[in-house]
Amino acid sequence: MTEPTDNLPLDENKLIAERREKLNTLREQGIAFPNDFKVDAFAGDLQAEFADKDTHTAEAIEAAARRVKVAGRIVLKRVQGKVSFVQMQDFSGRIQLFIHAGTVGEVYEAFKGWDVGDIVGAEGVLMRTKTGELSIKVDALRLLTKSLRPLPDKFHGLADVEQRYRQRYVDLIVTEEARRTFALRSKIIGYMRKWLEAEPRRFMEVETPMMHIIPGGATARPFITHHNALDIDLYLRVAPELYLKRLVVGGFDRVYEINRNFRNEGVSTRHNPEFTMLELYQAYATYHEIMDLTESVIRDTAKTVLGTTELTWDGASIDVGPAFRRWRMEDAVLELNPEIKREELRDREVMAAHAKRLGVHVKPGYGWGKLLLEIFEKTVEHTLVQPTFIIDHPVEVSPLARENDVDKGITDRFELFVNGKELANGFSELNDPEDQAARFQAQVDAKDSGDDEAMHFDADYIRALEVGLPPTGGLGIGIDRLVMLLTNSSSIRDVLLFPYMRPEA
Repeated sequence: MTEPTDNLPLDENKLIAERREKLNTLREQGIAFPNDFKVDAFAGDLQAEFADKDTHTAEAIEAAARRVKVAGRIVLKRVQGKVSFVQMQDFSGRIQLFIHAGTVGEVYEAFKGWDVGDIVGAEGVLMRTKTGELSIKVDALRLLTKSLRPLPDKFHGLADVEQRYRQRYVDLIVTEEARRTFALRSKIIGYMRKWLEAEPRRFMEVETPMMHIIPGGATARPFITHHNALDIDLYLRVAPELYLKRLVVGGFDRVYEINRNFRNEGVSTRHNPEFTMLELYQAYATYHEIMDLTESVIRDTAKTVLGTTELTWDGASIDVGPAFRRWRMEDAVLELNPEIKREELRDREVMAAHAKRLGVHVKPGYGWGKLLLEIFEKTVEHTLVQPTFIIDHPVEVSPLARENDVDKGITDRFELFVNGKELANGFSELNDPEDQAARFQAQVDAKDSGDDEAMHFDADYIRALEVGLPPTGGLGIGIDRLVMLLTNSSSIRDVLLFPYMRPEA
């Protein structure tokens, strides 16, 4: 008897012990874990090909005598004397195996002892049963992998949400919605790559370092690691921005990267310590053109991958088809806070008083720009259900964005919000090296005053700007949140195959 494992219930440990005994028998017979079965068809493809029952009648399928070799996991098994029915699942879907003792021979007795969860290979001809179900009339059957752990009894998914995240491999087997979500995620990212690289956009995909000597490109708390050979601390990147803009300096006018960022911050339904971002930079583009691009890629992705622009997210009906609203941050704050007067927006002391009245914690180093942002986040952000670009952010909270030519203190920047959640951030890039150096120094001063998320001074990036960065527009889209929108997922953990979890006790 195998010792109990993982604090499982006794009955489950008993099942595992019984399966181990079956595996031991296979080992003794020298047939455990074979690796020579080759498939030539997939369940979902066969279901799609023969979906039309009027054309592909039982008689027509029988006459064609189409022979296939499939492999997958047993997810349902019914033994009825000398006839058995199995639902076999591969990556593409499910198909029924019709197994008759007189056709498969002596393997039938062994098959009756196989378990739900086992992986099998089957050969045979296609048929349609009296109930109209496409099936494979099996004449050769093999056990390819013996499953030692039982699957959940009910095949509508795991009831324990935390177990779903910890044991994603089980969740994907038993939860159709989980498989659909991650298949869609793959299609979404694949389509966005094709969209960016197609004419007339012609973006080039690049890869930039994941470990940085200086954490830059975003105001965030980084993870720190150590390089033993060089005996220096390194930072997992919080954003690829400064490296991508170095490439624009080098003459690659349109570049993008889809990859991981790491931020040492809280975990929530919207945040994971590592997350996927699309970042791109286009020379000779303003933030208006980058907003157009952002709107187009989201709309076209929804149309192509989902077949519609009308979406539901956390109970809200959202349409990414119409033009997205573009709303200045100051105007949004004024509309949702009528007690604030326009002439007060850039008065630091008055804005501090309004912030305190609204329950916003005010730090001594906050200027009017930071206070405006805090009031926006407190009173406006959650109201933005339909896609809305909030534009023209203060310089104080936009250290890498270009200052507006007319409205000093304001940058040419936007953030995209949908259903109260930020999906994208972009701006006309600051390409004045002296201005950028001054803003880096202001960030250093903020860090010295206790702001853990403020940026470091990146002297090499200033040197790159001194070589010359053309007028450039930049964009970052949170891929995880975009997938949440397009798959109607409430938590970021539902769209990450392996979200961060505390270690099991």
